[in-house]
Amino acid sequence: MPSTPVVDRSTAVAHVRPGPPAVDPRGPRFAAALTSLVLAAALLTGSGWLLAAQAVAFALGAVHRSPYAVLYRRFVRPRLGPPAELEDPRPLRFAQVVGLLFTLVALAGVVGGLPVLTVAATAAALAAAFLNAAFGICLGCEVYLLLRRSRLGGTPAQTSSTPTRTEVSA
Repeated sequence: MPSTPVVDRSTAVAHVRPGPPAVDPRGPRFAAALTSLVLAAALLTGSGWLLAAQAVAFALGAVHRSPYAVLYRRFVRPRLGPPAELEDPRPLRFAQVVGLLFTLVALAGVVGGLPVLTVAATAAALAAAFLNAAFGICLGCEVYLLLRRSRLGGTPAQTSSTPTRTEVSA
């Protein structure tokens, strides 16, 4: 079975490489929309249980077991045409870990009786999820790419033309 062409966002060269299977970018945006709903509800109600549930969803997403991805694959994806492009899953997994860290900080605020910390961490996670859901801007993915570029010695000017997705032939 041939490898799926995937763009490695850390360089300006697209290549075929073995590795994690590429993902339909509509799936993570769907997950971000559900995450936004859960975090907004947690923020409005002050529910630590909703934060805990979202933390579990983030933890599962970091290891490719996202419950939101299951919902997308089972109920949404079959009703859509094939994706025009695929994404490397590594930045998405990193973003899940970042989301997990923010929700854990929010939960620490709940447990420690620090409502300002809870609200701030939840609001930050909500803002990031909403940006991804509404505009396709994945802040965690961008941080991942900046870290990769800095580790590889690239500068933003050298990598500004880095493609972010690869097209899929029909």
